Amino acid sequence: MAKGEGAESGSAAGLLPTGILPVAERPAQVKKEPKKKQQLSICNKLCYAVGGAPYQVTGCALGFFLQIYLLDVAQVDPFSASIILFVGRAWDAFTDPLVGFCISKSSWTRLGRLMPWIIFSTPLAIIAYFLIWFVPDFPQGQALWYLLFYCLFETLVTCFHVPYSALTMFISTEQSERDSATAYRMTVEVLGTVLGTAIQGQIVGQVDMPCLQDPNDSALATEGANRTQSTTSLKETQNAYLLAAGVIASIYVVCAVILTLGVREQREPYETQQAEPMSFFRGLRLVMSHGPYVKLIAGFLFTSLAFMLVEGNFALFCTYTLGFRNEFQNLLLAIMLSATFTIPIWQWFLTRFGKKTAVYVGISSAVPFLILVAFTESNLIVTYVVAVAAGISVAAAFLLPWSMLPDVIDDFHLKQPQSHGTEPIFFSFYVFFTKFASGVSLGISTLSLDFAGYETRGCSQPTRVKFTLKMLVTIAPIALILLGLLLFKLYPIDEEKRRQNKKALQALREEASSSGCSDTDSTELASIL
Repeated sequence: MAKGEGAESGSAAGLLPTGILPVAERPAQVKKEPKKKQQLSICNKLCYAVGGAPYQVTGCALGFFLQIYLLDVAQVDPFSASIILFVGRAWDAFTDPLVGFCISKSSWTRLGRLMPWIIFSTPLAIIAYFLIWFVPDFPQGQALWYLLFYCLFETLVTCFHVPYSALTMFISTEQSERDSATAYRMTVEVLGTVLGTAIQGQIVGQVDMPCLQDPNDSALATEGANRTQSTTSLKETQNAYLLAAGVIASIYVVCAVILTLGVREQREPYETQQAEPMSFFRGLRLVMSHGPYVKLIAGFLFTSLAFMLVEGNFALFCTYTLGFRNEFQNLLLAIMLSATFTIPIWQWFLTRFGKKTAVYVGISSAVPFLILVAFTESNLIVTYVVAVAAGISVAAAFLLPWSMLPDVIDDFHLKQPQSHGTEPIFFSFYVFFTKFASGVSLGISTLSLDFAGYETRGCSQPTRVKFTLKMLVTIAPIALILLGLLLFKLYPIDEEKRRQNKKALQALREEASSSGCSDTDSTELASIL
């Protein structure tokens, strides 16, 4: 009897919380071992980084070659081509928040919450991409064909890129590991732009439309050129575009497979405790009212607009203002290679001196060289020096937004600890604003050149057009860069704030990891009582 009573008492004591037991009966405290840092291997980082290549390779090929393909190969009339390009760009911007909304409503699966979007969108995206570069046999419906598949591809590639961008938050809980993986990703993405330009340019480089000495005779000259051009030659050109599309589609598939097999999506410990997912519109309201996010987006909106003005008008500037018609590909390659080689340097710099310092130094480094181009005569050596310097600044502009967004999300999680599943909203709306800046730069450039009297396919341009191009590539970007850097002064997350957030998040994760056992014990105790 006594033995039974003693056993029963011991059993009950084992279920009671240690705080209400007598001191003599309290069990010895087990010292928790410190949690090991979650390290990503180089292989994991490379597999994650490779996933950024498809978006850049396809985007670069479409950005540089789709317009000339529609006009000269598919022979779509200029008005329809402008509608295709404008609507496609506008739809692309709209799909980012739409896909972000759909992802935020997704539930976790065995593959994760983001990976299924990447896996299932890939085969459909490569089919749509290939059909963009296919010339159908029905001339009357060509414009609708290209509009449909261009918008479809942009939707599907968004279904790949938005979850891939949000994946940064789920490959590791360590800030340093995420920053390192982001640096790998930016290096591969810059290589992707080089690869897209090289593949498309080398395969279809045989397409060489001569300029018109007298633009006023363009209709007559075009008619004569069409009469002399054989059907076989046009078919070969169309096949060259299809071959380039096939090569790029293959790269897309290989990169998606490597990403899927080499990266494991991880869930935050404290996120598993949330029973009810947050609605998209409530999450959007919270995200857009988060001060650091708004200030970061505003700063990068102006700096992105500056670099996109340079990018969008670089070919015309080299051809007409500087007179380097045959050097455009080489100058572009110099910019991209410079950016590729300097991304690791910027990763070291931001680790050593902080991200805000890297923003000021990296993005402002382009200003002196843009001033040099604005106030000096055409010189090929100076232009190459400026191209290399621009690549250094482009590397910083590539790396820093994706490296700073996770810090903003960490800060948001601390201020809104019950608000989970908002990561796709953060990333999708950043991409939306970036594409919005791209659309604005395209509209401003086209309208400005039109007002200046741009002559289509002319071997030379009026002085007003050359001056306008110089303003678009030098003075306007300088003003936008300075305005963006001014806005970054308001960005509140410096290195000290990042360290504080890191410690607070680590404590939150440890508390969430240990609370599972406590919740189970409390439930059992309540049932017995």
